Parts: sequence; C-alpha cells; structure tokens
Amino acid sequence: QVQLVESGGGLAQAGASLRLSCAASGRTQTTYTMGWFRQAPGKEREFVAAINWSGGSLAYADSVKDRFTIVRDNAKNTVYLEMKSLKPDDTAVYYCAAANSGVAVMKMNRYVYWGQGTQVTVSL
Repeated sequence: QVQLVESGGGLAQAGASLRLSCAASGRTQTTYTMGWFRQAPGKEREFVAAINWSGGSLAYADSVKDRFTIVRDNAKNTVYLEMKSLKPDDTAVYYCAAANSGVAVMKMNRYVYWGQGTQVTVSL
C-alpha cells in the first residue's frame, strides 16, 4: 500500500504561480510512476502530468504544456507540480496518483493509488 498526501493548493490570481506537493509513504521503494490529475466542478477528472521513477519519461496534457512542470525527489518520496501562468480554467481539485509503470502514463485506470486532493482556485 502507498499513501499519498497532497498539499500546496490555495487561491491564486491569474498569471501567478503555485507549487503542489505530493508526499508518499508506505511501499515507496517500488518504482512507481507518479501522476497529477485534476477535476473541475461538473467535469470529469482529467490527466495533467506524469513522471516515471527516473524522471526520464514525462507526459503532459496539452492544456498545461509549457506552463506546468512535474518533478520528483525520490530521496524525499515527494513529487511536485510546479504551475505558472495560472488561468481561471486551472481551477480544480488536484489529485496525486501512483501507477505501476516504467514510463509516464496518462490513462487514469493505470493508477492504483490516489491522494485525497488539494483545491486550486484561480481568480481573475
């Protein structure tokens, strides 16, 4: 079992930056791919970004490419989502997830562990 806890969400103005963190505990020695997803009110959960164990495989949704960066610190069992140039459309609950995969994957059904989410609200 792996437990994931997100933090760093909050209220931001359009154009600002935020950094989300996801701390993993439990069976963290397994080489999980880590991903970020988000769910806006009234919408389905969608993929945002993913990174494999080594950091050599990355994936981003087109809507966040060039604005968001996913990084991980395996020594700290933590993955980060660095978000810049935030837009009101980025408003959502952001979830961290772990997948048994050697490469970054985008499909939600590949992820076996999920955090509880952290709210990000972007205002004009």
